[in-house]
Amino acid sequence: MSLHVVLVHHPVLARDGSLIASTITNLDVHDIARSARTYGAASYVLIHPVEAQRQLVERILGHWEGGHGATRIPTRKDALAIVTQAPSLADAYAPYGGRSAVEVWVTGARPRQGKPSTDYPEARARLDATEAAGKAVFLLFGTSWGLAPEIVDDADVYLASIAAKIDAGFNHLSVRAAAAITLDRLRG
Repeated sequence: MSLHVVLVHHPVLARDGSLIASTITNLDVHDIARSARTYGAASYVLIHPVEAQRQLVERILGHWEGGHGATRIPTRKDALAIVTQAPSLADAYAPYGGRSAVEVWVTGARPRQGKPSTDYPEARARLDATEAAGKAVFLLFGTSWGLAPEIVDDADVYLASIAAKIDAGFNHLSVRAAAAITLDRLRG
């Protein structure tokens, strides 16, 4: 498997459009890991430039891998075994040969204006072909108000936004829900 699920905490957008680093949450760590593991991802990578935030992830992992959580819910340990961290996307890509050697996929709540997006049947076929060729695919999700524009602009694939068939007048999924839906559409 060469699909890597990535949760980016920097650079992401604040509500006002400025670039920020968002905080890591416990739920994002283990819930997305469970989805990534269920759908066969090779890894789930958390991107954060602040060492204290990466240490928080280590404490969370320790709870589920050897602490009380490991005894109470042993299967969570299996999901968390695929969690890795990096201070930047460049650091995450480096073991695979750098940015030019990997395929980067992004999505977001808002459709991109004036630029094409890839629907899920086409994306599933492309994922199968890319993996068969042995190339790593990094599927990026953004926290806060979404990925920084430079990350989106650098992507090889922009997946179609997730939206209901009805207009409910609301579209603000948690990143955990968006990751699970996206993985199911790609690998379900």
